[in-house]
Amino acid sequence: ILLTAPLRGVVVLLLVGFTWLLASALFGGDSSLSVRNIFTGTREEPTQSEPRPRRYKCGLSAPCPPKHLAFRLVSGAANVIGPKICLEDKMLVSSVKNNVGRGLNIALVNGVTGELLETKTFDMWAGDVSNLLKFLRPLHEGTLVFVASFDDAATKLNDESRRLFEELGSTAVKELAFRDSWVFVGAKGIENKSPFEQ
Repeated sequence: ILLTAPLRGVVVLLLVGFTWLLASALFGGDSSLSVRNIFTGTREEPTQSEPRPRRYKCGLSAPCPPKHLAFRLVSGAANVIGPKICLEDKMLVSSVKNNVGRGLNIALVNGVTGELLETKTFDMWAGDVSNLLKFLRPLHEGTLVFVASFDDAATKLNDESRRLFEELGSTAVKELAFRDSWVFVGAKGIENKSPFEQ
């Protein structure tokens, strides 16, 4: 059969068009084009990925107000997963840093500058409570005290150690019992009770 010139031109145009569609679908052309869309005359709107949630310091869900320190405390889970203390997006205490221990995990922070002064752990199951007392008694006014429990935080606590934590703003330390989870942020010289305790 002999094709006339106009018919040959139409066949060539159709062949070029389908080749272009196939190539653009395979090699990343306009993703809203598909054979179905071409024949139905509709066009899909390109899907946009969900915006990633914003990340704030220490993994908080919202930013802290100006002139406030961002922090997050997580107590240990039983005697398996260690506690974490994060301040201003810096991990102060964690299993990864290898500075956690059974009992009370404490970080002392300068309340004005936010500078880490010291971290220490106190075994409240088999340790000596006098080490905790020697640590807490000489604290300076304005020192922030971050506490996260791990395993047992209460067995060796005596009346004096509980009183020292109450002076730092704790209300829960009087009822703290064997294997209770406890996180607390207090300060030397605080006038009211700390709102940061669970």
